Amino acid sequence: MASVTYSSTRGGQKNLDFRTVVMTGLAHDRGLFVPDSIPTVTTEEVESWRGLSYADLAVKVLSKFVKEDQVPADKLEDIVKRSCAAFRHEDVTPVIDVAGHAVLELFHGPTFAFKDVALQMLGNFFEYFLETGSNGGRLAVLGATSGDTGSAAIYGLRGKKGIDCIILFPRGRVSPIQERQMTTVEDSNIHCVAVEGTFDDCQDLVKASFNTPEFRDRVKLGAVNSINWCRVLAQTTYYFWSYLRVTDKAELKDKPVSYSVPTGNFGDILAGFYAKKMGLNVGKLVVATNENDILHRFFTKGEYHREPIAKSISPSMDICVSSNFERYLFFLAGNDSEKLASWMKTFETTKKLDISGDLLQKAQSDFTSARADTKMTLDVIKEYNDKHNYVMCPHTAVGVSAIRQLGEVNSTMVCLATAHDGKFPAAVKQAIDPLPDAPKQLAVLSELPTRVSDCPNDLKQVQEFMEKRIAERIASQA
Repeated sequence: MASVTYSSTRGGQKNLDFRTVVMTGLAHDRGLFVPDSIPTVTTEEVESWRGLSYADLAVKVLSKFVKEDQVPADKLEDIVKRSCAAFRHEDVTPVIDVAGHAVLELFHGPTFAFKDVALQMLGNFFEYFLETGSNGGRLAVLGATSGDTGSAAIYGLRGKKGIDCIILFPRGRVSPIQERQMTTVEDSNIHCVAVEGTFDDCQDLVKASFNTPEFRDRVKLGAVNSINWCRVLAQTTYYFWSYLRVTDKAELKDKPVSYSVPTGNFGDILAGFYAKKMGLNVGKLVVATNENDILHRFFTKGEYHREPIAKSISPSMDICVSSNFERYLFFLAGNDSEKLASWMKTFETTKKLDISGDLLQKAQSDFTSARADTKMTLDVIKEYNDKHNYVMCPHTAVGVSAIRQLGEVNSTMVCLATAHDGKFPAAVKQAIDPLPDAPKQLAVLSELPTRVSDCPNDLKQVQEFMEKRIAERIASQA
């Protein structure tokens, strides 16, 4: 049986294989790649996976999409197991019970954030594809980060042969620890670039680079942001894992499991949506936003309107255009690429997209949402520490606030804990003082030398910086 194929949401590229999609990143028509069909799982099949380790379960899920024609079974297993070995917890993403609901801890990887799950795998897929002939053995990865993607990408790609990794981040808009996680990595293939502006400005520079064909092809551009399908696919694995852990309890077996996901770029909750479409017994999917609530406004009012970004205590969610949302809009448009392209043209021209009637009802049947401001977020952090001796980061607290607002605190609700509280000491200290000791891996960052470059919010200068750094690296290796 062949692997699933992929096409662009905007119709310009069709029926591509997994390798091509992973190495290409963003479609050449500015769309995102989506699977042409979604493989299914049966209840009995999922049940047969109950006793597997995280890595073995992940292989089962990924192999639904990636067959031997793309990655031999033994290589897929090796990629997944090496990726999972980078985590500090034997369960990779453990599930615990707190305050009457479950918490899926996604912060046990190298950078203490959920993005490690996908970016460890993506880095190993890149390495395998380059070793087996893709791109002439070279890849220039360009990424934008609001905080966690950058460090997770860097730790997934550092030292990888044939790969240059250039990460753009908005100066002064990521936490000091997030910045140090990126800028203290000394590997010569890593390049951190501070850009004057917002995360959306950085993301726009990445997308514009993919839309510059001569530059894209000359540097062999690749994507590490969640526009890369591999990121979303890898994240589906922890929905299967957490479902099985919640339903390990005899009284909860066969019950649907719901998820609250703090999200800005929509990729993390989109993975849960795809898991549900595969046949996993998922109940509600709760979109939890901070003050930058474009997704909450969409699911409550049908308004997808771009507004200025408000700087918050949960900076990884300070996003006003959700890069993965186009994948869901494509589904909402009935997989009609012409309709989707028309919607996106309207949005890109007017900064507004509105839906109503049956379409809005459909969207609201797929997702529910809530918004937590700074006070609500800090109140949750303080209460969970005081009453339950559990400390959470300001992003995780947004997800917990959402289920409290919606009256969805129950034993089959899973809140995704997206980062370790130690990454955001300034925010957490507003609710908890004194702070708990930070993990030693984070505590030592302040003592390490940093390496960072500055670039204006200018496409030409960013591209010139990339080409210069890549040329210097190639010359040093000659």
